[in-house]
Amino acid sequence: MTALVDEQALERPPDDCRSPKVAGHPTSAIRRYLRSPKTIWCPGCSNGIAMRAVVDAVLSLQLDHDKIAVVAGIGCAGRVAQYLDFSTVHTPHGRALAVATGAKAADPSLTLLVVMGDGDCVAIGGNHLIHAARRNIDLTAIVFNNSIYGMTGGQMSPTTFPGDRSTTSVWGNVEPAFDTCELAHAAGATYVARGTSYSYMKLVQAIAGGIVHRGFSFVEAMTSCPTYYGRQNDVPTAAAMLEVQKARAVPVDKFDRDGPRLRDRYPVGVLHHVERAEYTSAYEEVRRRAQDRSG
Repeated sequence: MTALVDEQALERPPDDCRSPKVAGHPTSAIRRYLRSPKTIWCPGCSNGIAMRAVVDAVLSLQLDHDKIAVVAGIGCAGRVAQYLDFSTVHTPHGRALAVATGAKAADPSLTLLVVMGDGDCVAIGGNHLIHAARRNIDLTAIVFNNSIYGMTGGQMSPTTFPGDRSTTSVWGNVEPAFDTCELAHAAGATYVARGTSYSYMKLVQAIAGGIVHRGFSFVEAMTSCPTYYGRQNDVPTAAAMLEVQKARAVPVDKFDRDGPRLRDRYPVGVLHHVERAEYTSAYEEVRRRAQDRSG
């Protein structure tokens, strides 16, 4: 009998696993990358922290402002397309990765940052997620995960934990929650990391590592929604929600995978990092061979 082969086990770990150096920048430097200093996010929402982490990562890497494109979906996280002063696209719900794939294929020199919420990414956009990861196209998907649909009224999302209340699960959710990082890894993402809005610089580090990685990078930013998730689940203040993040986040090198995960504890840091052929490079090689043969 022929043994089954785990294709992901054949991937090559990177020769250099060191993360890029990052630094926090003053608010005056951050504002130069914003179209407006004001947002419509609710008081206490930590999406602003995650958005600032994206800018800090860009500044730390000294990227060319004119070669960055930010593609965002629909929902609270999708507002970054209006706030960040890069070339931006606000796409239909769930289609951010599809649009970003087209942009990257058209111009592989672009640095593509794709910002989505948890519902946008793994509910209506779930099919695009698994195929972008499978192709290993050079994008950085940054998912603001607040475990609920915030903009549309506090409905449960695919990352709402079992037992948690929402406007569509008033007596407690009965569905299991996605581990979005495990989903991305299983689909073929070659860089997977998780950070929290509580541990700000570690989140900046995770995003910067994803940007410099040549391939599909998936970064989950654990954010908080005190307006809907917190009020419905007895954590009504922004500070209390950040304390919950602090208590649940465990560095990946100290995380016991055999214990409970997600609701009470989850690993943070770089969870998966390997190298394999990037989509646009592989496609260009096929095109070159076709041209050589036809010529």
